[in-house]
Amino acid sequence: MKARLFVGVLLAALCCGALCSVCRAADQPEYYRTDYGKRIEGEKGPVAVWWCRATWKVAPARPAPTETTVAAELSAARNDREAVQIIVRPEQKLVGLTAVASPLTGPNGALIPAENIQVLRVYYHAVEHPTDRVGVRDRWPDALPPLAEPIDVAAGENQPLWVLVYVPATAAPGDYRGTVELLARDYAEVVPIQLHVWNFALPERNHLETAFGFDHGLAFRYHGVKTEADKRRLLDLYFRSFAEHRISPYDPAPLDPIGVTFEPKADPPRAVLDFAGFDAAMAQAVQEYHFTGLRLHLAGMGGGTFHDRYEPKILDYGEDTPEYKAMFASYVKQIEEHLRAKGWLDMAYVYWFDEPDSKDYAFVVAGMKRLRANAPGLARMLTEEPNERFVKLDPAVNIWCPVSENYKHEAAEARRAQGERFWWYVCCVPKAPYCTLFIDHPATDLRVWHWQTWQRGIVGTLVWQTNYWTSDAAYPDQPQNPYDDPMGYVSGYSTPKGERRHWGNGDGRFIYPPLAAAVPGKSGDQPVLEPPVSSIRWEMLREGVEDYEFLYRLRELLESRRGGLPADEAVRIESLLTDLDSITRDMTTFTTDPEPIYQRRAAVAEAIEKLGKP
Repeated sequence: MKARLFVGVLLAALCCGALCSVCRAADQPEYYRTDYGKRIEGEKGPVAVWWCRATWKVAPARPAPTETTVAAELSAARNDREAVQIIVRPEQKLVGLTAVASPLTGPNGALIPAENIQVLRVYYHAVEHPTDRVGVRDRWPDALPPLAEPIDVAAGENQPLWVLVYVPATAAPGDYRGTVELLARDYAEVVPIQLHVWNFALPERNHLETAFGFDHGLAFRYHGVKTEADKRRLLDLYFRSFAEHRISPYDPAPLDPIGVTFEPKADPPRAVLDFAGFDAAMAQAVQEYHFTGLRLHLAGMGGGTFHDRYEPKILDYGEDTPEYKAMFASYVKQIEEHLRAKGWLDMAYVYWFDEPDSKDYAFVVAGMKRLRANAPGLARMLTEEPNERFVKLDPAVNIWCPVSENYKHEAAEARRAQGERFWWYVCCVPKAPYCTLFIDHPATDLRVWHWQTWQRGIVGTLVWQTNYWTSDAAYPDQPQNPYDDPMGYVSGYSTPKGERRHWGNGDGRFIYPPLAAAVPGKSGDQPVLEPPVSSIRWEMLREGVEDYEFLYRLRELLESRRGGLPADEAVRIESLLTDLDSITRDMTTFTTDPEPIYQRRAAVAEAIEKLGKP
């Protein structure tokens, strides 16, 4: 999905105290806050070592904090991933910094092995053009390449290290301790780590649905892969990253589409389908990656956007011909029946038209009704809000997916009463004062967005792209290096070649190619068969989904145990699920300090543990 080109939004925000999403003193932008983090007690010499929550973006030049603590601290459920940042700030240039994590030792000798702990390097990107009033022209952290080789750290600058722990589903609950050893030329320091593991596990598969675009062809181009075997190996590496971040791509089987041959001369005209490769890819998507969604690409539907569209057609037969009608009906009915038999029908959705204007409504309604008439079990999703004019046309939509700023709860509740579901999305809009996806915004944005998702009964989140590394319009000759230029530029929509229109820093880009593949051809003729590089925002998406799953589990337990709870206890637990003002009061009033999120997450976890006891 490409976002609409109108990107003007109301940037003025009301001053709202501690929860204000954008209001800071003019001489102290949000990015330059220094009221967080703690130094490691006992660290010596000219290198300051401190730590902070993962849900902070550390400005490169901010001073080290003065408050101290004995260890970097984090908490997680079982089958959960949780990170903490350890920051090194030397007085003189530090040469050849590396880091080694030890195993984490827990109660009664329980062990989380060192291979469950990754130490990643926080990479700074030069933001030349701030996305909106929240951003500033500076270096901003986002990409998280592995700390695979020693790095140098400039004097007087912060170098955060992202310490990511995976807690196995079988881990014993309780407190664990370990270390991260920092080594450089003439320097060594040991940083203690403390992890608390709660006594419950997150599910393998989310209850929250996710739908994020992924351009596999662009990944193949940057990595320089050409053979079928290399393409499949690389796709697996990318899908493992999606799975570890609890995100589902639009299409979990991009190399194995449903095969179809149309036979207009048959009696009656029909479609002949081949599901062999598709079924194998889907089985892996469900059983191994635990994806939640499947975007169906249907031939003959037509489609387009508010910008332009194309008409329904199968072979040379238009939608009003008897051949088209018979072939289309045969085609979609077989898909519906096959997905039902496989148990995948609830995952599937048809997303065939993007962001319609009012001029497109009749066209969209005709297509949706065609689907409903021939395959009513296939979910019909549209990136639009249920406005009054559209709803009067009986649009036959059963998944509405408006951009977040256009979501209206009263209208949504009326459609939910009709059995319809709501997803929503962010892209190049909205900008401040809403939660956004941009690099030059607080890390809390994407995490709070998922608390807003829970708060409104929305069951799915969508983003148009995850690896939008270059724009053919902005970079017509040499592809963009997403590390050097963090801006997402407009492509398509009649944008002239060479024109650089800004969508926003990081728009459509949550994962990066490895540094060795930052520009296609950089590695020569050798393919780069390495996993994608994560980002702070990719990590925050997972944290937000995990927060949603914490809330979902507590609601399940409360509903199953409500009859046996004292009334005041039931009210207290219910308030953990519904009274979210400390995190998000409304769409434009929310915390930029992650501490309220961590406090509520801990309270929810403790309630889950209490209700989960026999």
